[in-house]
Amino acid sequence: MAQIGFDEVTKVYEDGTEAVRAVDLTIEDGTLMVLVGPSGCGKTTLLRMVAGLEEITGGSIRLGDAVINDVEAKNRDLAMVFQNYALYPHMTCYDNMAFGLKLRKVPRKEIDRRVRETARTLGLEDQLKKKPRALSGGQRQRVAMGRAIVREPQAFLMDEPLSNLDAKLRVQMRTEISRIQRDLGTTMIYVTHDQTEAMTMGDRVAVMNRGVLQQVDAPQDMYDRPANLFVAGFIGSPAMNMVDAVVRRSEGGGAVEFAGISLRVPEETFQQRPALAARDGGKVVLGIRPEDIEDPQFINDRLEGADIRVVVDIREAMGSEVYVHFGVDAPPVITDDTIDLAADAELLPEAEGGAQASFVARLNPRTSAQRGQPITLQVDTRRMHFFDRDSGEAI
Repeated sequence: MAQIGFDEVTKVYEDGTEAVRAVDLTIEDGTLMVLVGPSGCGKTTLLRMVAGLEEITGGSIRLGDAVINDVEAKNRDLAMVFQNYALYPHMTCYDNMAFGLKLRKVPRKEIDRRVRETARTLGLEDQLKKKPRALSGGQRQRVAMGRAIVREPQAFLMDEPLSNLDAKLRVQMRTEISRIQRDLGTTMIYVTHDQTEAMTMGDRVAVMNRGVLQQVDAPQDMYDRPANLFVAGFIGSPAMNMVDAVVRRSEGGGAVEFAGISLRVPEETFQQRPALAARDGGKVVLGIRPEDIEDPQFINDRLEGADIRVVVDIREAMGSEVYVHFGVDAPPVITDDTIDLAADAELLPEAEGGAQASFVARLNPRTSAQRGQPITLQVDTRRMHFFDRDSGEAI
């Protein structure tokens, strides 16, 4: 088991593309660290540099106390699980799991002990004599994980291992991977583009975009206190609502104004964010998470100055909750961060000064909200987020 450290790690390809830029990151021994971000953000490149499958352009990577930049991949004592399983089709599950140990000349009895013990952990005892074609997708993924586990490496590297599975099986397998990592106590770097996987699995989460590390934090802390617009929009589903707004400071509190709407900002918010208090009359990007908007009939303690009157464009009944979509009479926020977020969601960014900003509210399933009808909703103004429009940084 070992700590993994990145010191100013950079990767530039021959054509000049900078895939990873000066990453500083320490992953403590026994931690499950999730690297998450959109396609092309550099997360897989970073993982492959740890594995020794990509050369490092600059900086250094440490495994324990040793710098491993020039150590061959086969000598790094790391085990990698790929997206496509990479099982040998002509071998049984047993032989697939034992193959790496045989190459390392591990004694036969020790191989048998490790394979059978790992098979019990993964629920594969009845599958050991079968070949991969006879297994389900989930079972194949377990065999691929088993092949990594039997090696008893210093750390596991996982590159989107669940992306080929259906939604239900993904939920089951991510729970299983978390359990196995916890039971083994091994350091693990897990790469995914799925922020739900990141939030549910990671001890810590590192968000990347354009090769740059945006924020590293515990999942809930990242959700509650995103460092910038990109993290705010990427972490959370449905995504955070964003709109350009103006802050007004007054005695005992203040307000944030947008699209003819004024929401009261509690004094506690200004006390906690002195930089916001200094922006009286200044422009900010206001962020409101969908779950911080509710139908007032299901709120016991109504907040003063927190109501908004909207017309429902779309109602999506999800069973345990209802998503209500509506527009506010203000243009969408267009910055480099929001353009990247739109591209990741395969959406076309709105034109500056164009259509209304789209909002989503996550309401109690018994809400009376109906498509095409006006409704008053309440914002939890104690949980609003504020960002600098130019830098994108949280205020």
